[in-house]
Amino acid sequence: MRQDEIWDEDTARSYDTPGTGMFAPEVLDPAVDRLAELAGGGRALEFAVGTGRVAVPLAQRGVPVTGVELSRPMIDQLRTKADEATIPVVVGDMATASAPGPFQLVYLVFNTISNLLTQAEQVACFRNAARHLAPGGRFVIELGVPELRQLPPGRQAVVWKTEADYIGLDTYDPLHQHLVSHHFRYDQTGRAHLARSPHRYVWPAELDLMAQLADFTLESRHADWHGTEFTAESASHVSVYRLPGGW
Repeated sequence: MRQDEIWDEDTARSYDTPGTGMFAPEVLDPAVDRLAELAGGGRALEFAVGTGRVAVPLAQRGVPVTGVELSRPMIDQLRTKADEATIPVVVGDMATASAPGPFQLVYLVFNTISNLLTQAEQVACFRNAARHLAPGGRFVIELGVPELRQLPPGRQAVVWKTEADYIGLDTYDPLHQHLVSHHFRYDQTGRAHLARSPHRYVWPAELDLMAQLADFTLESRHADWHGTEFTAESASHVSVYRLPGGW
């Protein structure tokens, strides 16, 4: 599965769920608030900007936002909400694409770094973030913690969500740190529709080493955008890395 096969026109058209899911105010607003604070009045760059779930409200808060996005259909959906002057977008891969900078903030939200399927690509993403940042700039990553403790011995799959019209499960390849998320959605006739996406899962400690390779230091890590303490039981984290220097 290539990324351009996953983020196609059908996916882009159905991606936005206004007011619910990842677009619910209780999910989105704290992220936008925290990112606006971290931008410190400067410019922000979103890797994998998608349809603008975060970039649009962040720009509405007065933060100048530029995006990098591989999928043209996702950019087309973004353009229904914000024009090129409001949110410029560079078409390309977040590990290699270059946007006119510098920026005070680069961010990657909702597990997006795991879409890069090799360690080398993920390291390159950190280095690409560093190239775009001014001295003292911050790189923010929101990412789930691998749920390997949920995986019984000899089993390869974990069901992580069940609803009346939806089943979500992940299949794991621990040898290569890969997982595939399977999303089964049932329509009104009872027919199931399957969508799949591959990921390379990353432990927080491995992320910290990637950060060191790009000259970042860990500034903070919390369990969510509200600043909840990160513990061994946390299902996800928001990690803020910073370059040396300041402004």
